Amino acid sequence: MPLIKAYRNADFLTSPQARSLRIQAEYLEPEDRFKREGIKDIVAFFGSARTRCRADAENILQAARQRQVPAAELTRLEIQLEMSRYYEEARELARLLTLWARETDDESQSFALCSGGGPGIMEATNRGAHEAGGRSIGLNISLPREQESNPYITEALNLEFHYFFMRKLWFVQLACAIVVFPGGFGTLDELAEVLTLIQTRRSQPMPVVLYGTQFWDEVLNLEALERWGMISREDLDLLYRANAPQDAFDYLQEHLKLRST
Repeated sequence: MPLIKAYRNADFLTSPQARSLRIQAEYLEPEDRFKREGIKDIVAFFGSARTRCRADAENILQAARQRQVPAAELTRLEIQLEMSRYYEEARELARLLTLWARETDDESQSFALCSGGGPGIMEATNRGAHEAGGRSIGLNISLPREQESNPYITEALNLEFHYFFMRKLWFVQLACAIVVFPGGFGTLDELAEVLTLIQTRRSQPMPVVLYGTQFWDEVLNLEALERWGMISREDLDLLYRANAPQDAFDYLQEHLKLRST
C-alpha cells in the first residue's frame, strides 16, 4: 500500500487534529483568490435569505389563494409579498453602486459588491451587480440545510466557508461600506459584530447603512441602549438609516468618495 503524504491525507485533514490547518486555509485561499482577481475593496450587503423577489412572492400568494389555504398562511404569504420590496430595492441599490464603480477611472474608488452567496437579499445583491455588468462576490457557508450559491455570483469569486468566524472576517477585512437589509439572527449577528469592531476601532471607520426604517424601527431600538447607558450617544451616529435605493446610494457615494482624499 503506497504511503500518503500528510497534506494529501483526507482523513487527517478533516479530523479534529487538523482544525487549525482548515482555519488557516479559509484565510489563505480567499486571500490568494482576491489578490489574483484584483479585489481590494468591497461593499458588503447583509440581509435575510428568506426574502423573495416580487414575482415569486406574487405567484406563491396567488396559488395559495386558489388553493384556499388557512387565513394564517395567507397572512404569512401577504407579509412575504410586502417584504419582497427589500429584494427589489437591494437589487436596485446593488445595480446603482456597480454602475458607479464601473464608471470611475480612479482605481482607489473601485470596489466590488459582496453578499453571503445564498438566496434572498444575498441573491438580490449579486443579481443587481450582474445586471449592471459588474463582478460580485459570494461568501457562502455550509449549513445543515444546504444553502446553494445563487446563480449571479461571478464564478471566480464564489467561495464557500465552513467556519462562520472566518466568513465574517472576510466580510469586514476588505469592506469599505456595509449595507444591512431586514433579516433574522444571522443579520443581527453580522450587524452587531461590524458595529462592535468599528466602535472599538478594531476596524477602519466605514459607512453602515441600516436599510428599511419600518422594519428596523420595530425590531431594533438602539436608542434604548443609549438611554440605559449601554452605548454612547455618538455610537448612534455609526448608522445611517435609509428607506430608498437612491437615498442609500447618495449617502454611500458621498462617503466612499472620501476614501482617496
